[in-house]
Amino acid sequence: MAKRRVTAIVKIQLPAGKATPAPPVGTALGPHGVQTMEFVKQYNAATEDKVGQVIPVEITIFEDRSFTFVLKTPPTPVLIRQAAGLEKGSKITGRETAGTITEEQLVEIAQLKMPDLNANDLEAAKAQVAGTARSMGIKVG
Repeated sequence: MAKRRVTAIVKIQLPAGKATPAPPVGTALGPHGVQTMEFVKQYNAATEDKVGQVIPVEITIFEDRSFTFVLKTPPTPVLIRQAAGLEKGSKITGRETAGTITEEQLVEIAQLKMPDLNANDLEAAKAQVAGTARSMGIKVG
């Protein structure tokens, strides 16, 4: 079987189980000739158990207009806000603390994000997650 040539790789963040062919899906996939409704059905079926979260997806589009997609873990800021029970981070980072997360929550988020982070071990992943929390005005500990 001949290899299919990749024409594009599209990355978008969508609500799990609730994607629609309207923007951003339609505007991202339409120019490549992909059937947006087919993608939406497959994405919603794959993410129906994660409703309420934002799930990034990487869509590989081939020359014959077929596609495959890979689901990623939710964005780190979303996980941190959920753990802290906040709607938003701090307005003035560095001067204002929006909330706190425990060390256990930090470890939990780091373990969840490990497949998508470029970290060699859990300590490096924890450092990346802690840095994101700090930049959001959320204290760890």
